[in-house]
Amino acid sequence: MLNSEGFDLWAGGYDRSVQMSDEENSYPFAGYKRVLGMIYASIREMPARRVLDIGLGTGIMAGRLYRAGCHITGIDFSDRMLQIAREKMPDGNLIRHDFSTGLPCRLQGEIFDAIVCTYAIHHLPDPQKAPFLAALQEHLAPGGKIFIGDVAFSSRSDLDACRRISGDEWDDEEFYPVADEILPLFPGARFEPISFCSGILTLSRP
Repeated sequence: MLNSEGFDLWAGGYDRSVQMSDEENSYPFAGYKRVLGMIYASIREMPARRVLDIGLGTGIMAGRLYRAGCHITGIDFSDRMLQIAREKMPDGNLIRHDFSTGLPCRLQGEIFDAIVCTYAIHHLPDPQKAPFLAALQEHLAPGGKIFIGDVAFSSRSDLDACRRISGDEWDDEEFYPVADEILPLFPGARFEPISFCSGILTLSRP
């Protein structure tokens, strides 16, 4: 698993490497554009103006929401990723922080209409995912939604099948969400598979 320094080094070529994997329909980014596009469209259909993007990266989707008039708060632990994102969102509230330790203290009491985490929650070990998602729900405005788009699977058997297909490309240091193990913990949550190795998990305020 890359640390912040690794992501700093990857930042310049990140968007291109993601695009290549998506275009080749290969693990890990097959379906990436559809995942981001569907989440973007869902947020645009909401009366959402306050958006929190966790694991902001280079700000691909947040930048589109920013240009559409949303107020963006973004979190990432890579200085270089944030630098690229700031070029797209000069007035965004962008924070350097490792979300594996929870949300920054400065966001205590902050409420958002939409919370987005794309291709980032797989950095959390499985036991940390449900508590993290529950904590995010506390920051949702009435009618708000959480959108988790990632390398994700409906079942553990689907994950195992992808691991076999991917062979040496599989990253054993990442912890991909499995819908069957998360949905029972969050009534009303739903999961939509997008490709053989991606999907969108949507949660609302309890």
